[in-house]
Amino acid sequence: MLYREAGDFKTSYAADEQTFPIRFDRNAFYVLVAVAFLLVPFVINNYWSNAVLLPFLIWSIAAIGLNILTGYCGQVSLGTGGFMAVGAFGAFKLMTAFPDLNIVFVVVLAGFITALVGMAFGLPSLRIKGFYLAVATLASQFFLVWLFNKVPWFMNNSATGHINAPVRTVFGQAVTGAAATPAAKYLFCLAILVALALVAKNLTRGRIGRSWMAIRDMDIAAEIIGVSPLRAKISAFAVSSFFIGVAGALYFTVYFGAVEVTDAFGIRVSFLVLFMVIIGGLGSILGSFLGAGFMVLLPILLKNVMVGGLGWPTDLAAHVELLVVGLLIMVFLIVEPHGLAQLWRLTKEKLRLWPFPH
Repeated sequence: MLYREAGDFKTSYAADEQTFPIRFDRNAFYVLVAVAFLLVPFVINNYWSNAVLLPFLIWSIAAIGLNILTGYCGQVSLGTGGFMAVGAFGAFKLMTAFPDLNIVFVVVLAGFITALVGMAFGLPSLRIKGFYLAVATLASQFFLVWLFNKVPWFMNNSATGHINAPVRTVFGQAVTGAAATPAAKYLFCLAILVALALVAKNLTRGRIGRSWMAIRDMDIAAEIIGVSPLRAKISAFAVSSFFIGVAGALYFTVYFGAVEVTDAFGIRVSFLVLFMVIIGGLGSILGSFLGAGFMVLLPILLKNVMVGGLGWPTDLAAHVELLVVGLLIMVFLIVEPHGLAQLWRLTKEKLRLWPFPH
């Protein structure tokens, strides 16, 4: 009975069109953000930071980026891992070429570099669509990984094939390197995630987002009413690649600190992010968070139950984990193909009408 719209009146268009028009949703968002910023940093440790929170935050950014392209604009992409690699190597080159450049600018500039690369690989979307576009973006995945492996300049001629993130600070607190505390790394990634999520939410609700959805639903009809397919598709690739590039930069600089391109940004990463978007819900910013949480938290839960609780060998638990996760994905998509976000929307509708049946 707490979730109600009764008495929640709007007196202006701005109030009616705000991101959270229902007061309960708005207050819940403020409480969640306050807890995330003011409480969690004081109670987390290395395990919670490295195993749960940082992966969730970074994968959420990548999922939002892919959801913009696939969920809102309808352009299938299997090159997420390659674009994350562009963001990681762009951040590495910026950090080594400009030692005094703040890490915030490094991450943002790495996102813009990835956006340019994404626009270049998005050009085939003007002539092809569907599975053919998926194959084209899959080719970008393999090409980018091959490029970073074969051109020593991207690794500063490193003989090991690994790139390492130098130490960088924000307001005097290290956020990269061994000296960075779990709270500092968490807050840095959280601040970027909140900012990008708000940007994505407002973009999808504005003119640009409506042009993306028009292209997704019926591109010929959208062109007839004045939507430019060139502008809509290329902008979707650019914005999506920016988000994914930022995720790749954070994945390298803050989370791992040192990566090898084939292991860290292989085809497995592209499918992982795609599963997050499908499970969470296509065309939903909330679904990106729910899908990332599902794919990050479920394997950890299964591992703790099987290894920590039941005492199974780690190799057996790893195989059972793959089977259970794959089975749950198939069952879930059969039961609710529109994802976790649709389940949440249905739950809210039931709460708004309860106890009435209609």
